[in-house]
Amino acid sequence: MDELRLQGLSGGKYYEIRLLYLPGACIAGVLGFLVDMPVISFIALCKSPYMLFKGWHRLFHDCIGREGPFLETICVPFAGLAILLWPLAVVGAVLGSIVSSIFLGAYAAVVAYQESSFWLGLCYIAASLSIYDEYSNDILDMPEGSCFPRPAYRKKAASVTSSRTPSFSRPQSFKKPPSRTSSLNAPMVELKSLELLDSLFKECRYYGEIMVSEGIITLKDIEDAKSNKDTGKVIRVGLPAYCILQGLIRSAKANSAGILLNDNVTEITSTNRPKDLVFDWFLNPLLIMKDQIKAENLSDAEEQYLGKLVLLSGDPERLRRSDIGSPPESEQRRAELDALARRLQGITRSLSRYPTFKRRFDSSMEIVIEALAKNNGDSDSGTGPRAVPRSRSMFARIFSQKSFKIRTSNHGSDLEAQPSVDRDVDII
Repeated sequence: MDELRLQGLSGGKYYEIRLLYLPGACIAGVLGFLVDMPVISFIALCKSPYMLFKGWHRLFHDCIGREGPFLETICVPFAGLAILLWPLAVVGAVLGSIVSSIFLGAYAAVVAYQESSFWLGLCYIAASLSIYDEYSNDILDMPEGSCFPRPAYRKKAASVTSSRTPSFSRPQSFKKPPSRTSSLNAPMVELKSLELLDSLFKECRYYGEIMVSEGIITLKDIEDAKSNKDTGKVIRVGLPAYCILQGLIRSAKANSAGILLNDNVTEITSTNRPKDLVFDWFLNPLLIMKDQIKAENLSDAEEQYLGKLVLLSGDPERLRRSDIGSPPESEQRRAELDALARRLQGITRSLSRYPTFKRRFDSSMEIVIEALAKNNGDSDSGTGPRAVPRSRSMFARIFSQKSFKIRTSNHGSDLEAQPSVDRDVDII
């Protein structure tokens, strides 16, 4: 033993076992199990009826509108079976919550030992209830927040790693043509799902501002979107699909192997994509659509036509009444663009069911609602149409939304540096 103690491990690493904190950690783990399991089980049982009727409402809505799993005729029998078996899915979700509460509560022992504090272990027990409540609210599309407190249970809050900062630290102008060299020189960054969603919502606000100034988006569109009317698909589906289309066109022009984000630097590929399974369902179809757009070699007029088609396809009546530009003369070309628009709308409609998507998108549209409401009131009180100013204060307020977890200072200053544009439009 003396020789082993003196010799040690060649190139080995010593691990410190703090026996003093083991009893407190074990007590914290037991308390976490005793508290989290009954409380989380009670929360899951209370929310299970809402999950049952919410799921049935979604499935019947898709069945009537031939959306989601009912889009293809061959999938209708399986989708009908899903309606019948949905109660079993709810029971499985409740049982899964009960089982997961055991490990969620027992993790308090790990927190207490890592932080060398029994008090922080108790803080984690209270915070874990809030974490589960907020996550279940996001999954069920319920109002955000939780009635449980969420105290800090770490001495040092986890910060964004430095390897992720280059992904949103060097923005460029939207009007600047992307270059392939910047994409190649960009460091390999492992992206997170929330980063991609926040980037999409940022583009939605940016293009939403432009469409407000051009009179394409009206206050009625956003009100219909918030009330879940069919005519609100221009905002709920059309605007995100339009932003995704701009990203695909930008990537095709840059000869990118993946999909370029709005900073013309960060590239989403199969290697750095988020590890969530849901992104596997969307990334490959979008990459195929990007290659199709590149092969089509669209002209500027065709790009504008396709953009308006993607934006307004959710409202057929609005599409017939609107001037979306002259369609291509070739019927084959027109059919190809229509197919691209339908596929992109379908992908966006499925993506909108991602947890927290609706809440984050509604939060991102608040600035557009404020601008439209203000100008709508001005036009009612005045004698003529008023201009929709795209001022610096408006763009500054874009980036003050609390829904953003990853903030970019340079991109906000780049948008603020754009000149103010005043246009006379009638807000319908």
